[in-house]
Amino acid sequence: MRLARLSAALLFALSPALSLAQTAPDKPARADDPDAKESVTSRVPLDEIRRFVSVYNAVRAAYVDPVDDKKLMQSAVRGLLLELDPHSTYFDKEDAQAFDEQATGAYEGIGVELLQEDNALKVVSPIDDTPAARAGVKAGDLIIAIDGTPINAIDASEPLRGKAGSQVVLTIAREGQKPFDVTVVRETIRVTSVRSKMLEPGYGYVRISTFQADTGADFQKHVAQLQAQAGGKLKGLVLDLRSNPGGLLTAAVQVADDLLDRGGIVSTRGRISISDAKFDATPGDLLNGAPVVVLTDAGSASASEVLAGALRDNQRARIVGSRSFGKGSVQTVLPLDNGDSVKLTTARYYTPSGRSIQATGIVPDVELQPDPATVPKDIPASLADYSEAKLPGHLRGDDEAAGSKAGVVLSGDGPIQSALQELKHPGSVAAAAAAEAKAKPAATAKPAAEAKPAATQTPTPDEKPAAEAPQAGKHGTVEPAEPAVEGNK
Repeated sequence: MRLARLSAALLFALSPALSLAQTAPDKPARADDPDAKESVTSRVPLDEIRRFVSVYNAVRAAYVDPVDDKKLMQSAVRGLLLELDPHSTYFDKEDAQAFDEQATGAYEGIGVELLQEDNALKVVSPIDDTPAARAGVKAGDLIIAIDGTPINAIDASEPLRGKAGSQVVLTIAREGQKPFDVTVVRETIRVTSVRSKMLEPGYGYVRISTFQADTGADFQKHVAQLQAQAGGKLKGLVLDLRSNPGGLLTAAVQVADDLLDRGGIVSTRGRISISDAKFDATPGDLLNGAPVVVLTDAGSASASEVLAGALRDNQRARIVGSRSFGKGSVQTVLPLDNGDSVKLTTARYYTPSGRSIQATGIVPDVELQPDPATVPKDIPASLADYSEAKLPGHLRGDDEAAGSKAGVVLSGDGPIQSALQELKHPGSVAAAAAAEAKAKPAATAKPAAEAKPAATQTPTPDEKPAAEAPQAGKHGTVEPAEPAVEGNK
């Protein structure tokens, strides 16, 4: 695929810089040579390097306990990348192997996507039908200790990995609750990234939980099965990307291509020209124009946002749910000569319309709120701020605005039913929400003599009547007469 060739080209383009950094002497370029090109090593700040060496030697000589040279240097290199953004990091050999396992969808662990935070591991989302999900681990949880050892005191690079069948005790912090322990039994995680079912005769449902090497092929199989059950052609499809943390961009591009006849899918832009690329759809639509509704929430990140943005910008689908996570950056894994690797942010994603996803996410056409009657009481209030824009040191987004409202995690079957309703009758969900908001004051109002001015309520700006809701294009149109879609542990 074209994207695979880009990845190889990007590695080829950046590898000389790494090689120079590892082997070349600190020799500045001649200032009097007009044909000399500025190299990576000529820009190395020698004064800062000398300062680093001075601190390094001071730690080796005077720290209260002896420090291993390799450990000290690796900590320094990790710190160098840690301050860049939340997604750039240093992989030792074991880390690099574990990262590769994520792409294949098979590894031994508990099945959860994590982000490193100060003295804690933040759960981006548990992967469907894995030990973590079955044990009740939720998006937004903070893992503060493993087997009783605080996160900041753990030396292992992959503390949640381990032999299948072994147990691990997680100490979890949720806002509004005291920290509690959860025992999880590790398994060989073979992530089933695609599932499907029929919601109603003619209306299919596909859930993509993550994007891995075989997701594109599995998506095609599931769509074919649904079409066979529908008698050869679906009337419509609900594509569920809720709490999908992303994964391989190639897989997301393939799914988008399967649903588009033409148009752009995604573009990337970075500092060097090889990071700039544009990916377009090829002729052929698996659904033959049947309408699509995509479900997103605050846990939908990275590749899932690329897919949602491509389908919406091409007027191929309507987005229903909540604002997505907002991870719009590209990471490239650069191998080093000792077997370690650097995962470095090298570009930003842009939707076909040219809009950046970074720190803004995908805003749905129809916004849903969790049903208070079905939301578990242990959902942390901190999920109200669950987004890329809230991560310390995140890349500034092109359209990022201070104080913008983050999305929420939407669980259960309620959002699926809302998506189905929107699929069958575009604009109906927003219209129902607006009508409910208008009816609420009338139903609860006191007699005029007792009424208080503050009791009057009006629909929020997000609650638009059907006439104001954006309409789907040629692929997403439903005729009025129609009967009632960076590391696992």
